[in-house]
Amino acid sequence: MTLNELWFALIAVLWIGYFALEGFDFGVGMLLPPVGRTPRGRRVLINTIGPVWDGNEVWLITAAGAMFAAFPLWYATLFSGAYLPLLVILLCLIVRGVAFEYRGKGSTSQWRRNWDIAITVCSLLPSILWGIIFGSIIRGVPLDAEHEFTGSLGDYFAPFSLLTGLLTFLLFAFHGAVFLRLKTTGEVRARALRVALPTGMLGAVAYLAMVIWMQTFRDGIGGMQLGATSLVVGLVGVVAMAAGVVLAKAGRDGWAFTATAASVVAWATSIFTALYPMVMPSSSDPAGTLTLVNAASGHYTLKVMSWVALFLVPFVLAYQAWTYWVFRKRISTKQIPPTPGEAQDHHPDDDPIDPTDPSGPNRSERSTSGAGAASSGGS
Repeated sequence: MTLNELWFALIAVLWIGYFALEGFDFGVGMLLPPVGRTPRGRRVLINTIGPVWDGNEVWLITAAGAMFAAFPLWYATLFSGAYLPLLVILLCLIVRGVAFEYRGKGSTSQWRRNWDIAITVCSLLPSILWGIIFGSIIRGVPLDAEHEFTGSLGDYFAPFSLLTGLLTFLLFAFHGAVFLRLKTTGEVRARALRVALPTGMLGAVAYLAMVIWMQTFRDGIGGMQLGATSLVVGLVGVVAMAAGVVLAKAGRDGWAFTATAASVVAWATSIFTALYPMVMPSSSDPAGTLTLVNAASGHYTLKVMSWVALFLVPFVLAYQAWTYWVFRKRISTKQIPPTPGEAQDHHPDDDPIDPTDPSGPNRSERSTSGAGAASSGGS
C-alpha cells in the first residue's frame, strides 16, 4: 500500500466515523419536535447527546484537515465547487453549538423554544446537505483539465444527489431514534420507537434505490470503474437498516443501534469504495478527474503526517471511547428538574415522578437547579 492509498483509507475512516457518530446526534436534534414534546422531554433528548456532540464534530475537523494536508487539490476543488452548501453546513454547526450552550441561559419558555427550533433546523439541513454533496461527488461534477469546477450550484442538486440527501435525512433520523431508544426510558423511549419504524422502512427503500442507481455509473463518469465491492457494501447497508427496524420493534435496543451504525458505516464505505482510485470524478472532461496520484501532496508530507497520526490517533480514540462509557446510562424525564420559568406542574406526556425514587430530582434540585444538562448547558 502506498502512502497515497493509506491516506485515502484514513480519510475515508475519518468521514465514516464522523457520519456514524454525528449521524445519531443530528438525528436526535431533528427529533426534538416529534419525540421531545414537553419541556422535560426535550431536555432529555439534549442531555443524551450533551456530553458527546462536540467530540463527534472533531471527526469532521480532522477529516477536513487531513484532506487539506494529504490531498490539497481534492480539498480545494470540493470546497470551491460546493462552497454554498458547505457554508450552510458550517453556519448550522455554529448555530447548533451556540444553541446547546445558550438554551439553558434564559428564564422564559420562548427563549428555550427559539433555541429548540435552531437545534432542529441546524440538525436537519446538514443531514440533507451532506448526502447531496457526497452524492454529487459519486455522480461527478464538471471539472476542466486544470481541475477547476466549471459548473453551477445546480450541478450539486441533480436527482441522484437529491436521493442521497433524502437517504441521509432518513438514515440519520432512524439512527437518532434508535439511539434514543437505547438512552432513554418511559414516554420518550416509546415515542422514539414510533418515529424509528417508519423512518427505518422508508430509509431502507431509499438506500436500495441509491445502490441500484449507483450501478448505472459503471464505466461511466470520469472513467470511474465501479466494482463489486461498492455493490456488496451497499447491499449490506440495506440489510443492516432493515434489520435495525426489526430489532427496534423487538426491543433489542443495543443490537438495533449496532445495526443502524452498520448501515451508516456501509453507506459511507460504499461511497469511498466506488470512488477508489479517484477522489473526484469529472462529468465533463475525464482529464479533469482527480485521482490519488494527481491530487496528493508530496511523499515527505504524507510520511510526516503518517508518523503524527500513528502517535495521536490512539489517544483520541481512547478518550472518546471513555466519554461514551462514562455517559452510558439511560435518562428519563423524572430525572429532569424544572427550570426557572417552566411550569412546575407535571405534564401528562412526562413520566410520573416518584418522590421516593433516588434517581429523580430531589427537593433541593427542584428549587435550585436551572441548567439541568449533563453538559453543554443543554437544559
